[in-house]
Amino acid sequence: MAQHNELGFWGEDQAAEFLRKKGYFVFENDWKSGHRDIDIIAKDGGTIVFVEVKTRRNRVFTEPTAAVDYRKLQNLKRAINHYVKYHRIDNDIRLDIITVVGTPETGAPEIEHIIDVPII
Repeated sequence: MAQHNELGFWGEDQAAEFLRKKGYFVFENDWKSGHRDIDIIAKDGGTIVFVEVKTRRNRVFTEPTAAVDYRKLQNLKRAINHYVKYHRIDNDIRLDIITVVGTPETGAPEIEHIIDVPII
């Protein structure tokens, strides 16, 4: 497996654990809809939360949130709509972004949780 994929999976694990510690119930990881995916699907109270995780080794070149551009948001919107229709979700929904900066070797990562990102 490519090193960047390993880092991404590690970041998703860190994000899921972060959410669990905040009281979320994580019930899906890496849900796929064709070539689109949703990294984490969790429940926060009565709200279904779709989470995009961006993991970076450091902030040298750019902030992790810069990777969540218009095109990525459109793909997430399509995947979320598919998930909601397929599973007949009637709950409130929202999109969150979690950034994870670090590596398994550097110890505890920096984690930022951006709640309720508008889907364009």
